Amino acid sequence: MSKKDSKLKIKAKIRAKIFGTVDRPRLTVTRSLNQIYAQLIDDNASATLVAASSLTKELQEDLKNAKGKTAKSKVVGIHLAKMAQAKDISSIVFDRNGYKYHGRVKALADGLREGGLQF
Repeated sequence: MSKKDSKLKIKAKIRAKIFGTVDRPRLTVTRSLNQIYAQLIDDNASATLVAASSLTKELQEDLKNAKGKTAKSKVVGIHLAKMAQAKDISSIVFDRNGYKYHGRVKALADGLREGGLQF
């Protein structure tokens, strides 16, 4: 089994247990080498409710002040939490998408909690 197959198997195992609704959408996290992306998804309608990333134009000024990728992830989490609360979303289901709950993924989750979301 290749490394890619292993990651897909882990991802499918996690995804089988997690389901998002309108009241409690699923937060999915994707990382690349330099960026982090997060979106809140309603799985019933297969629709993205809110999305944010480290490439979001409104965040560029805040991201310049953040040192390192972990700090930038926390800024993205806080911004996503504000956007979610503007759409009356207060609790979510966290889908770490096969990544370890460590480093940038944990910083994003901490930013979401700091912004007022519960999961």
